[in-house]
Amino acid sequence: MLPVALLLWLAAEIATWLAIGRLGFGASWPYAVAGALGGLLGLRAGLNMITWLFGMAFASPAPRLGARATARLMLDEYLAYLLSFVLVIPFERLWLPADRLRPGPRPLLLVHGYGCSRGVWWLLRRRLEAAGHVVATVSLTPPFTSIGKLVPQLNRRIEEVCAATGAQQVVLVAHSMGGLVCRSYLARHGIARVARLLTLATPHAGSELARLGAGQNAREMEPGSLWLRDMAAEPLRVPAVALRNAYDNYAMPQDNQRLPGAADIELPPVGHLAMLTDRRVADLLIQTLAENTP
Repeated sequence: MLPVALLLWLAAEIATWLAIGRLGFGASWPYAVAGALGGLLGLRAGLNMITWLFGMAFASPAPRLGARATARLMLDEYLAYLLSFVLVIPFERLWLPADRLRPGPRPLLLVHGYGCSRGVWWLLRRRLEAAGHVVATVSLTPPFTSIGKLVPQLNRRIEEVCAATGAQQVVLVAHSMGGLVCRSYLARHGIARVARLLTLATPHAGSELARLGAGQNAREMEPGSLWLRDMAAEPLRVPAVALRNAYDNYAMPQDNQRLPGAADIELPPVGHLAMLTDRRVADLLIQTLAENTP
């Protein structure tokens, strides 16, 4: 289970940094703790910077942001990265209790992306529920398997949500790789249980950053992969909206987030993880859900 694995990873990493400080440099405990904190934050700052370097190197044409706006974009994404993988996902149950399902038409099912869990929806779920939606979530595991192998879990969760709410269909709202899992589900199981599909920064035509990723799903998300070519041949048979992030630091070239046959909506400038806690993105998503898809 991803939260447990991340928690163990954090514990092992902190212990390693402390050992380096204490045994390697003979530092006192206060200095060793400060060094461990610096190492933990610095490593994640470096990983975050790599995503931005790729995002800029393979960027699709878009209006340039000023230096101040770009710095704010990068800082917000770094903080979102820390929040997601250091505080939220390892302690998922504290941030995101069990889904509050009740009878109602067309509940939303939120589908997370690569290397994440349902915990990433902790704030957006609250905002969607405040707007009157019944919201369900799902965690897809293991995190680095083939995208197609995650489809049975999504299918099972869709059936559970329909049974719990009495609805005949759900609306799928997916972030990043989650959108590809949803499209694979539709290709395999059809449209009987799905009314609409909304994707947030999903690399429908792949992402260059996937070349650095671990796992079979990362290989499948590389631009031009056989998996993506096969998926592109599948007709889109449900109303769909692709919410595209022109300044994304994970799904690039950013125009690869477009989905033929789907309505295209550009998100405000925001980081790939930061979008999940951004008020502007939540408002735009709520507005889009309230409208009929062209």
